[in-house]
Amino acid sequence: QVQLAESGGGLVQAGGSLRLSCAASGRTVSTTAMGWFRQAPGKEREFVAAILWSTSMTYYADSVKGRFTISRDNAKNTVYLQMTILKPEDTAIYSCANRRYWGSIFTDRAYDDWGQGTQVTVSS
Repeated sequence: QVQLAESGGGLVQAGGSLRLSCAASGRTVSTTAMGWFRQAPGKEREFVAAILWSTSMTYYADSVKGRFTISRDNAKNTVYLQMTILKPEDTAIYSCANRRYWGSIFTDRAYDDWGQGTQVTVSS
């Protein structure tokens, strides 16, 4: 089992920026994609962004496209989510996840390893 630890969350005003980090540690497991999901109170967990490991192709939810960027640093075993032009509706707990096998990158059911999440709060 691999451990994923998110960091970088916090409180920011609308229009501001945050960079979330997801650091992996523990035993080596396969990776076909890494993704970011978020969950607001009373809502289901939703897809935010993902990066395919083999090709570095990136995918984004329509709600964050053009504002968020997912990237990785293999040397640091870390995946990032750069968030800009933040909006109050971005407020949620953000979690990173590792997809070991093939599956829809847009659904949380396809991912196997999860971090505990980091809170992002955007005030207006």
